[in-house]
Amino acid sequence: MKYKIGLFFFFISFVVSAKQIVVCESCGIKTIKEAIKIANDGDEILIKKGVYKEQNIVINKPISLIGEKGAVIDGNNVGGILIFKTSNFTIKGLKIVNVGLSYTIEYSAIKVVRASDFIIENCIFENVFFGILIEKSKRGIIRNNIITSNRKGEASSGNGIHIWSGEEMKIYNNEMYGLRDGIYFEFVKNSAVYKNYSHNNIRYGLHFMFSNNNMYHHNEFRNNGAGVAVMYSKFTTMHHNKFRLNWGSASYGLLLKEIYDAEIYDNLFEQNTIGINAEGSTRINYKNNTFSRNGWAVKISGACYTNTFKNNDFLNNSLDLAYNSNINDNKFDNNYWSEYTGYDLDKNGIGDVPYRPVKLFSYIVNKTPEALVLLRSLFVDIINFSEKVSPVFTPDNLMDNNPLMKRIND
Repeated sequence: MKYKIGLFFFFISFVVSAKQIVVCESCGIKTIKEAIKIANDGDEILIKKGVYKEQNIVINKPISLIGEKGAVIDGNNVGGILIFKTSNFTIKGLKIVNVGLSYTIEYSAIKVVRASDFIIENCIFENVFFGILIEKSKRGIIRNNIITSNRKGEASSGNGIHIWSGEEMKIYNNEMYGLRDGIYFEFVKNSAVYKNYSHNNIRYGLHFMFSNNNMYHHNEFRNNGAGVAVMYSKFTTMHHNKFRLNWGSASYGLLLKEIYDAEIYDNLFEQNTIGINAEGSTRINYKNNTFSRNGWAVKISGACYTNTFKNNDFLNNSLDLAYNSNINDNKFDNNYWSEYTGYDLDKNGIGDVPYRPVKLFSYIVNKTPEALVLLRSLFVDIINFSEKVSPVFTPDNLMDNNPLMKRIND
C-alpha cells in the first residue's frame, strides 16, 4: 500500500513539474533544437506558426512536440528531419516538408529507433523521401496523417509509413500517395492497419514481408502500381478492404506469395488487372468477397493447396479464374458466377449443374499471353464450350458443385 501511495505522489510531482516551452520567431526560444536542449522529461514543446528550416533534430527525451496551425519544419532537401531515440513521446499537428534524397541513407521526415508507447498524429508530410520510418519499436500509434511525395521512380522514392521489426503497431486514418509504397511492413507482428487510403503510389499501396499475426481492414487501395502485396507471412487477416483500379501489365489488387493460414473476407476487388494473384499460398479462406469487372478475378499459380472459396461474388470479369496446374485440392463452393448459364429446377437457389470456372481460353492465355486479343471472338466461345463438355487441359475436379443463382453482396 505504501508503495502505491509513493508511486501516486511521484506521478503527481512529475506532472506538476512538466512545463511548456514555446518556440517562435519572436520568442526567447527560436529553434526546435534549442527547445529540445533545455527540455526535461515530460515537457511539451509548442511550435508556433512559422517556417523552421532545421534538419537532423535528435530527440532523446520523452516529450511532446505540438505544432500550432501553420507550423512548418522545412528540411530544405538536405537530410532527415526528426529523429526520435526515446519512448513515450507524442508528435502532433506539424507540417514537415522537403526531406533529403539519398541512394544509401533512408532519410525520413520522422525516424523512430528502439522506442515504445508513442503517438504520431494529425501531421502533414510533403515532398518526403521516407515519411515515417520506424525501427525495432513497439506499441506505436500512427493516425490521421497525410503523407505525400512527387518522386517519379522506385529508386528515387521511399515509403510513406515504413516499419522494420515492430510489434503491436496501430496504423489508421492516414492518407498516402505519390510514394513508392504507401505502407511497408517487414518483420512486424501483432499489428493492425485500418481505415487508411493509399492511392497513386508507384509500387504498392500496402506491402507486407515476413510479418505474422497482423490484420488490415477497412482500407482502400486505389490506382497504385499494384494494390497490396503480402509475402512470406502467416496468420494474416484481411477484411472489408477495397482494391480498385490497380491496372498495369503486371498489376493486381492483391498479391499473395508464400502465405499460410490467412482469412480473406468481405473485400471488394473492382477493375484490377488481376483481382487476386496467389503463388505458393496454402490454407486460405476466401469468403464473401466481391470480384467485379477485373481482367482476371483470381489467378492461382503452383503450390497453392487446401484453399477454400466460398460465398464469393464473381461479377462480369473477363476471366473468373486462371489455374496453371492439373492437380487441384482447392475447394470452390456456393459462389455466385455471373457467367453461369445453368438452371435451378427445384428453386432452392443453387444451380443444378456444377460450374467450371476455368475456361480453356484462360489456360491458353497463361501459355501464350498474346492470345488475349482473341478474347471476344467466336473462336474462343467454341473452344471454351468444347473444354466444358470434355475437360482435357483444366483440372477435372475444379468446379463449384453448388453455384448460387443470385449474388450474395448487393
